[in-house]
Amino acid sequence: MKLLIGLVAVVVIVYISFLNWRRSIKAVFFLLVFEGVLRKWVLPQASDMMYFLKDLVLIGAYLRYYAFSDSERKVPIKSDWIKMLVFLVAGWCLFQTFNPSLGSPIVGFFGLRGYLFYIPLIWMTPNLFQSEEDLYKFLRYHLLLLIPVCLLGAAQFFSPASSPINVYAGGAEATAGFSGTGKVRVTGTFSYLSGYSMYLAVCFAILLPLVLKKQSRMWQWVSTVEIALLTANSFMTGARGLVLFEILFLGGYLSLMLLKQTSIIQNYLQRFTVPIILSFLAAYIGFRPAVDAFMMRTTSSDNLSQRILNSFNVTEYFQYKQIYGYGTGATHQAVGALRGALNLPSGELIPVGFESEMGRIALELGPIGFILWYGFRTVLIVALGLTFWKLKISFLRQLALAAFLTHAILINGQLVVHHTFLVYYWFLASFIFLLPRLEKIENFHKYQKLLQENVLSAYFNGSSHQ
Repeated sequence: MKLLIGLVAVVVIVYISFLNWRRSIKAVFFLLVFEGVLRKWVLPQASDMMYFLKDLVLIGAYLRYYAFSDSERKVPIKSDWIKMLVFLVAGWCLFQTFNPSLGSPIVGFFGLRGYLFYIPLIWMTPNLFQSEEDLYKFLRYHLLLLIPVCLLGAAQFFSPASSPINVYAGGAEATAGFSGTGKVRVTGTFSYLSGYSMYLAVCFAILLPLVLKKQSRMWQWVSTVEIALLTANSFMTGARGLVLFEILFLGGYLSLMLLKQTSIIQNYLQRFTVPIILSFLAAYIGFRPAVDAFMMRTTSSDNLSQRILNSFNVTEYFQYKQIYGYGTGATHQAVGALRGALNLPSGELIPVGFESEMGRIALELGPIGFILWYGFRTVLIVALGLTFWKLKISFLRQLALAAFLTHAILINGQLVVHHTFLVYYWFLASFIFLLPRLEKIENFHKYQKLLQENVLSAYFNGSSHQ
């Protein structure tokens, strides 16, 4: 009976998502932020099902867009390099799903999700927004979710670990804390700490272009409040990688913007220096315990720089399976539960520990797959950089820069096993095609407006001489 109810629920979700693919794609970003609410508090007993909820929504959107929307104009993707690399990566990953070391191809197809399932977003997103204003409003309202999420994070930080708001997926009590302080490392609305940290990193990247954009006074102050809350919550997570990302991103962003758009940065400094300083001071003074707890963790934990350097060292992983690797999904943290639930063979034991993303890819795909995967990601970084350099409209250019820096800084970060970053990653990758298209649309509208004004001017000037 439970299986039947589950199947009916799946069909209903896919069907509703199928009805309007644009609405469904935007709903995925809402689910991304509040999925943890379902998994932690609303339906903790169905935590595993809720993990796949946004994937079901995407399946419905994919079916509608790719199979049943011929009447809607689709934006062609003209980059042969990206098409070729998608084909090669997909081919190798599909080949690896049948790797005997996995014990069952079911494990391989589950692992395939992290590599390929979200790539179609780069074809869909260019047709998702019809103007620069449309994209701006979507990002603005998505970032507005930061306020309630970060307020919840603050409440978690100042609550005991035993509080009902300090739990992980399935209702498990939060265990990660700041040693010697009694404070927990907050997760906000997310199931676990890693999801919340990545969410804050991506929001930080997107927020800067919105702060620089000319907005109403109300939305400028809303953005300032968001920066203050985001800064405070970054310390509350205790995630040193997150704070390092924000520092590197801010430095790279201002440096490249000064190189490309000096006047914009100067105008920004004149208008918003005081509010931004006040927001950071408010975050520091109002949440001083969070800063102190973070600094204590930073000085007492292991060497972060050494961990980063070690994450790039992958040659040792190639010796175990040489060319082929252990197959897609072999290192995924959920594979053990999947094998147990479906009574699958255990597969070949991986005789070495792994934590870094690059190490996982090396073990799963082998040297050929590793080169293809990171070659693909490098091409996306270069393409985003070229998009930033070529765009003329300020806001679109800054979004391209944000996507470029996010992809570049997090090149060695978790992706294929990080279901939060996967959606954001391919959404930002789609900027390669989305932003130039929006610039063409804006230029066309400006040309039409100018042409209309010239025609009207010529008409009235001609009439005055008659």
